[in-house]
Amino acid sequence: MGKTREQVAASIAAGEASLGIEYGSTRIKAVLVDADNEPIAVGAFDWENSLVDGYWTYSEEEIFAGLRAAYASLKADVAEKYGVMLSKLAALGISAMMHGYLPFDAEGNLLVPFRTWRNTTTTEAARELSELFCFHTPERWSVSHIYQAVLNGEEHVPQIDFFTTLSGFAHWKLTGEKVLSIGDASGMFPIDSTTHDYDADMVAKFDELVASKGVAWKVEDLLPRVLVAGDVAGHLTPEGAALLDPAGDLEPGCPVCPPEGDAGTGMIATNAVAPRTGNVSAGTSVFSMVVLEHALKDATSPEIDLVTTPMGDPVAMVHCNNCTSDINGWVGLLCDFAELMGTDLDRGEVFSKLFESALSGDKDAGGLVSIPFISGETVMGVQTGYPLVMRGQNSAFTIANFMRMNIMAAFGALAAGNEALRAQDVKIDKLYGHGGIFKTPKVAQSLLAAALEAPVTVMATAGEGGAWGQAVAASYMVHKAEDEALDAYLNDKVFANMEGTTLEPDAADVEGYRAFLAAFKRANEAELACERAFA
Repeated sequence: MGKTREQVAASIAAGEASLGIEYGSTRIKAVLVDADNEPIAVGAFDWENSLVDGYWTYSEEEIFAGLRAAYASLKADVAEKYGVMLSKLAALGISAMMHGYLPFDAEGNLLVPFRTWRNTTTTEAARELSELFCFHTPERWSVSHIYQAVLNGEEHVPQIDFFTTLSGFAHWKLTGEKVLSIGDASGMFPIDSTTHDYDADMVAKFDELVASKGVAWKVEDLLPRVLVAGDVAGHLTPEGAALLDPAGDLEPGCPVCPPEGDAGTGMIATNAVAPRTGNVSAGTSVFSMVVLEHALKDATSPEIDLVTTPMGDPVAMVHCNNCTSDINGWVGLLCDFAELMGTDLDRGEVFSKLFESALSGDKDAGGLVSIPFISGETVMGVQTGYPLVMRGQNSAFTIANFMRMNIMAAFGALAAGNEALRAQDVKIDKLYGHGGIFKTPKVAQSLLAAALEAPVTVMATAGEGGAWGQAVAASYMVHKAEDEALDAYLNDKVFANMEGTTLEPDAADVEGYRAFLAAFKRANEAELACERAFA
């Protein structure tokens, strides 16, 4: 804390900084931290998924062009702030959106375009696997995607030699290692938290199932090797350094931590890796993670996914595909109107003002309700997604209520899913929020507290998100003491003096949200009718 510009510059030049890069849904972000895990530089590249041949995807070219662009942006930020060239790193880590499907042949060629977590095309596979495993297996998980490809008789299936997630793909290209953090691996195939590996019984069941379909390979031969936080997952190769920094300034050789999913980096970024702690990561998608102190009574509940922390401890996850995309669309429309009227506005300020207005809205959003589903939403039984806004004849249609409705709706599916978690007597002592939606103080934070009926803390680094979390994971790998656990490292060396704001759920907000959620569930029936009519 309190280092001078010269001290930071000297530290960067000496190769003492660690870098985390995370592929988000709409932004690839890079965060550089010093040895005390303080962010000292950032870089970013905006991108968007595309719907191609019925699948949400990002092209292979985009994946690596975006990586280079985010790193170049970071490198420029370092040069501008500190007057030094970023040429040497203490450690590096890659993280990304979890799940999805990236299959490769024996020569390393991508067999089909990347199928992201956002696809809801694996319903049949997910249902069969959930029954086979007696374990809820979501549609977006990699095992659902590969089994659906088997069921579909896709031509590429016999050629598969390896499949992985987006973070695993980028890590492989930077290090040559086919590995994953246990957190990201838990979104590919069910994990046994006692062995810190894929569940052996479920592996055997899956192999027997695909063999009955004429498949020759075994899934354990295709999956990445599982590692935990603190493990060295390889080193930056010369080819990897050139891929990241084509200018040739970056030296190879730094250790690289296990590639992580955005759920795992969210847990690190919010200090939510110990039992009875949890976090909510809100962006294009939204999910809550609660570290369990005991096994769930029912592992088949369709609203709850069982994944792990970066150390392998069991986590109950409620994942929803939709959160901020509809809000972004409405704010963009309002900005377009302002520009049409000749007003030049800063979009960041527009977001802040509109969010702040929500606090003066009616507690139940005045009878307004929206369904913000840009894509399918499994928790609500929606396959495709048709964003809707509904209001009664006597609804109070004001800008304050409109914005309150949009923010409350962004958490609607999450609130519905967490009702199932509360029914299983899961206790939460601390719940942290992170992601861009929390940048405007108190607004989304207070409405999330009402939605989940739990106190919500937002730390000073909440807007940095998963890229900072992965930078911390990389730093932990090289700076931890012998046998120092991740939760102890976070408590003692990362969050000990970090400022945060905690909001308890307000009783009137909770009552208003309960009324809104009841309307949200009724509105979902109209959403399902739209799907039947227009799909």
